[in-house]
Amino acid sequence: MPRPWPTTPPTAAHRAAYADAKVVSYWLDDLPARAADPPLAGTVDADLCIVGGGFTGLWAALHAKADDPARDVVVLEADRVGAGASGRNGGFLIASLTHGLANGLARFPDEMKTLERLAFEYFEGLKADLIAHGIDAQLEETGELTALLEPHEVAGAEEEAALLRAYGHDVEVLDAAAMRAEVDSPTYLGGVWDRSGAGLVHPGRLVAGLRGAALAAGVRIYEHTPAGGLAKAADGGVTVTTPGGAVRARRVLLATSAYPPLLARLKHFVVAVYDYVLVSEPLSTAQKDAIGWRGRQGVGDAGNRFHYYRLTADDRILWGGFDAVYRRGGPVGAQLDDHDPTFAALSQHFFTTFPQLDGLRFTHRWGGAIDTCSRFSVFFGTALGGRVAYATGYTGLGVAATRFGARVGLDLLDGRATEATSLDYVRRKPVPFPPEPLRAGVIALTQRELARADRNGGRRGPWLRTLDRLGLGFDS
Repeated sequence: MPRPWPTTPPTAAHRAAYADAKVVSYWLDDLPARAADPPLAGTVDADLCIVGGGFTGLWAALHAKADDPARDVVVLEADRVGAGASGRNGGFLIASLTHGLANGLARFPDEMKTLERLAFEYFEGLKADLIAHGIDAQLEETGELTALLEPHEVAGAEEEAALLRAYGHDVEVLDAAAMRAEVDSPTYLGGVWDRSGAGLVHPGRLVAGLRGAALAAGVRIYEHTPAGGLAKAADGGVTVTTPGGAVRARRVLLATSAYPPLLARLKHFVVAVYDYVLVSEPLSTAQKDAIGWRGRQGVGDAGNRFHYYRLTADDRILWGGFDAVYRRGGPVGAQLDDHDPTFAALSQHFFTTFPQLDGLRFTHRWGGAIDTCSRFSVFFGTALGGRVAYATGYTGLGVAATRFGARVGLDLLDGRATEATSLDYVRRKPVPFPPEPLRAGVIALTQRELARADRNGGRRGPWLRTLDRLGLGFDS
């Protein structure tokens, strides 16, 4: 049986719960209306051109101005600032650069102490930046709860907790009663509560606050300005072309996430996988009492195909994950934001987890592309003789890690040797994905085998074990 999830199809009632939901990110819909920043018209000069107005691009703009307030910085955004992954995620703020400790240890065991320390340092730096720039991102440092839904997950909980504690985490293992005292669901057999370096933010407010801080620092932001190409300039810089003009810059940082990259080489390393999310109407007092959740922790279950969920500031429940939808060729676009099969499964699983909330309606539903690479964490590189740098491939957990990604990208552009730039983690590329159609076949096979492992007590079959041996395994 596939964990606690029903084997029967979703019902009409499950679909009715989200039938009237807006197909838009709750985080972006919750922001005050504002006029768009104007698109670029004509040709402008800059010291630094940043392509992408999400978390990585905006953090990089702020870092660049902090390094040198006189530095002329331009940000190009194809849509509105935060319209991509930065405004569509769950708002989980996690101090990890490696998509979790286990994933990092499988790939960079000799560097994990350094990477964990850097992750916590950048997490604290992010909090300090919120204060310094007056950004109210609704930060709640409530820790992270992992819900255990299967006996084999309970059996491995103490070992997982011991590993986290060895790297300085404050962790508590909860039995079924203690877990249900935190958040009440009949599906829970136990839990692991990591109180270190974990919390929640409103990602829309965060990206809006970063935009405001960047503008206040003198950064020029052009929205609705897609970058069309890169070319070396005769003066040693780079020309970035756009539909209405161009930017002539000394250096360029690419922060394009899952969107088609301007460098052809990146197409081998990054694929766009779609994730989908539902957000409920605000809970009534009785509904809140029915589920508890007074600690307001972010929650994710321990399966390969997992759900993540949290409360918003006005007591809505955000519920996402489980399906990771890859479409051949990795297209990204608004036409993919609405995907009824996934929303139906999400709704069914929500009411399986919280049957006491029967009758609750969802007000928002949306999808978004995740920039996935084979090591499941950000990677870096340079091009055009060091004039261009990139940071991409976060694979989720990027709300905090993007601040580190931005800093490293700038350091690579500026030729600045740091502790981070000396690491294999920064210097080494992930294993490339095969070309299509083999790429789609490999991804589909891996997804089927991960689902099979969930149905079979976590036991990984020959394909997953082969990926593990090659350093490509993934289990969360």
